[in-house]
Amino acid sequence: MILEMNNICKDYIQGKMVIPVLKNICFTMEEGEYVAVMGPSGSGKTTLMNLVGCLDQPTSGTLILDGQDISKCTENEMSDLRLNKIGFVFQNFQLLPRQTALENVELPLTYANVPKKERRERALQALDRVGLSDRVNFIPNQLSGGQKQRVAIARAMVNRPKILLADEPTGALDSTSGEQVMELFQSLNDEGVSILMITHDADIASCAQRKVIIRDGVLKKEEGIQ
Repeated sequence: MILEMNNICKDYIQGKMVIPVLKNICFTMEEGEYVAVMGPSGSGKTTLMNLVGCLDQPTSGTLILDGQDISKCTENEMSDLRLNKIGFVFQNFQLLPRQTALENVELPLTYANVPKKERRERALQALDRVGLSDRVNFIPNQLSGGQKQRVAIARAMVNRPKILLADEPTGALDSTSGEQVMELFQSLNDEGVSILMITHDADIASCAQRKVIIRDGVLKKEEGIQ
């Protein structure tokens, strides 16, 4: 089991009001599984992703990621989990604009204190894996949207995480680039990478093995796709 959420609630405080965003979420995900989370804007799916990604902690309930209880982690422990076990892919890529593709992919390895030579070799391998070995010295504004997202995927995978979290990974891409990114995700999943993906696009969600619907902070139903 890569992920287990038991009665997860997340509240936010606005003035004197308590705003419940996630309500008693129970959800499990097997290692190597590929799951899509769908829901309308404001449904709680990004909050859910932030909890799984160790960017925030639940108000109540337990969240187990790869055997570790995140709900009991310190900030430093959560930072270590983000660095070593989780890869992030965002809609807007979040690449450093003045760094080359290679330097962007090397970044997590730099934080992990990986020696320079190994850092360079692993980053080059990751860029080759996503089909960008001819773009290693390009900065982001020299790349297309699809190429930027592939750099972001290479960066997410370079630390060999246990789970890849993708938040609307094709939202800023044209349909052809989106298809290429989804083919890459499928290839990574075929190699055993666990993927949890947020999307509002039913066609994109259909690429996953299983679809989870969240609405008003509640998991409504789960659907097997394949």
